[in-house]
Amino acid sequence: MDQSKKSVAIINASAPFSKANAKDSLDVALIFGSYEQAISLYFQGDGVYQLIAKQQPELIQQKDFLKTFAALAFYDIENIYVCAHSLNQRGLSGNFSIENVQVLNQDDFSTSLHQHQTVLRF
Repeated sequence: MDQSKKSVAIINASAPFSKANAKDSLDVALIFGSYEQAISLYFQGDGVYQLIAKQQPELIQQKDFLKTFAALAFYDIENIYVCAHSLNQRGLSGNFSIENVQVLNQDDFSTSLHQHQTVLRF
């Protein structure tokens, strides 16, 4: 990670369509990315549901903001981590909607997270 940039970790801990947190965290990541900040995204707890492929939010009258994940690479947001424990607790596998997601055990997840100067939780 480029040390001349302020490093920001964004923790996604909310399910994608239960409240605005998931969309807000993605918006914040893209804003920081547009200013070329070093951004890392972390998914834990119910936030891991944001990464699941082939969701159908229109069935619950929700707009599919998850398609915006495709823009992460354009903003050079490539550090994407998910907590293995959270996946296991929910019976989920690594069938993610975006590429380059790194599954980390709890210790590595925590260690990686603590390397950032700023941590935002959604």
